[in-house]
Amino acid sequence: MGIEIGGLLGLIILIVDVWAIIKVVQSGAGTGAKVLWVVLILVLPILGLLLWFLMGPKG
Repeated sequence: MGIEIGGLLGLIILIVDVWAIIKVVQSGAGTGAKVLWVVLILVLPILGLLLWFLMGPKG
């Protein structure tokens, strides 16, 4: 995988992670749950994003 492809993939992951964090903060979940999801997304960008998408707070 070339540096251009890796950089583009990294940028896409960053954009989607920022979007997910914004959605978590705007959700109706409790403060503790929001903090947990944001930390999980920041520490494990791809896995945290997938877990949030599948099991995260809705609404």
